[in-house]
Amino acid sequence: MANEPSGRGFAQSGADLELVHVTKSFPGFTAVDDLSLTIPAGSFFALLGPSGCGKTTTLRLIAGLEEPTAGKILVGGKDITNTKAYQRPVNTVFQSYALFPHMTILENVAFGLKRRKIAEPLKLAHEALALVELDHLAQRKPQQLSGGQQQRVALARAVVNRPALLLLDEPLGALDLKLRRQMQIELKAIQSEVGLTFLHVTHDQEEAMTMADTVAVMNKGKIEQMGAPAELYELPHTRFVATFLGQSNLFDGQVTGTEGDTLVVSVPGATLHVSAARSQVSAGAITVGVRPEKLEIHRESPKAAGRQVVGPGRVIDTSFAGVSTQYVVTVPELGDITVFEQNDGDIVAVGEEVWLSWSIGHAFGLPIEAPFDETDLSTRALATAVQ
Repeated sequence: MANEPSGRGFAQSGADLELVHVTKSFPGFTAVDDLSLTIPAGSFFALLGPSGCGKTTTLRLIAGLEEPTAGKILVGGKDITNTKAYQRPVNTVFQSYALFPHMTILENVAFGLKRRKIAEPLKLAHEALALVELDHLAQRKPQQLSGGQQQRVALARAVVNRPALLLLDEPLGALDLKLRRQMQIELKAIQSEVGLTFLHVTHDQEEAMTMADTVAVMNKGKIEQMGAPAELYELPHTRFVATFLGQSNLFDGQVTGTEGDTLVVSVPGATLHVSAARSQVSAGAITVGVRPEKLEIHRESPKAAGRQVVGPGRVIDTSFAGVSTQYVVTVPELGDITVFEQNDGDIVAVGEEVWLSWSIGHAFGLPIEAPFDETDLSTRALATAVQ
């Protein structure tokens, strides 16, 4: 898709987006709390978090659909905080495609250009449709297109205006899983082709990690951690990031000493080790985490240098998922531990006694904090919805 030659007329640089101490308060709670953030021009940036975390409010502030309680919003270095929504160099693609049903696809894409009296609107609309590989359907009506095709039209309509910044508000949420994954690849290709700055708001972890150059994980109006997808996944800094961005096995304990560059941690029923370089704390209370796919199941206690071994435990549940099997193993005092193992024909049965191991270099250390409270975020989401 990104190699379509007629789409190259749309290649142009996006603009930096900068939020400076932005706050948005509603009666009874703060949706966005003193948020400062810089998104470089031409990047694909994802704002990721659960319902009620403030991500959609942040997008609405940038789009001009909400006014901040405090702070500034700059696009390309220009302060747009008090600029009307229609005057901002920003376009938004929503989950609902909002196409005009009585117009053809071509007319839908050209609509904004005609209103702004841009020269050759139909030519530009054809080029935008070619970019999303739908120019051959230019004369059809929206209802004659599939959901994925309608989403591409909505994207073409946004891109044709050449905004400095394109906002994507859960744009793939209405699509089925297979089509959503296909569109993830296509959206990334289009972003690379047109060179605009994309800000993608989503609660879908896979979607954010698949498409974005940088992901910011948001919680209760603040950014908990920001970085490349692999960095956030492999080395989360907080319990919230470790549990929201994928699954993690977490063990609370105390640092009791060091062995070279490794922290020794006492947890109920075991002594664990974690690299000091992969830990956010170096003394006192600590949470040791490890991702389920980093673990291996053994029918006998393994003897391997550089690996953490716990057990024996007992398999209490298995879930077959095609390429892998998810196991839940209960280990005395440590509790239930989740393991993802690639299917190689040797499935461990429920009830079997097993040991678990993982490379010490795959563990990470976090500050101890309360578990993620979904009830609080659901309350915040409801409060936002009724504003």
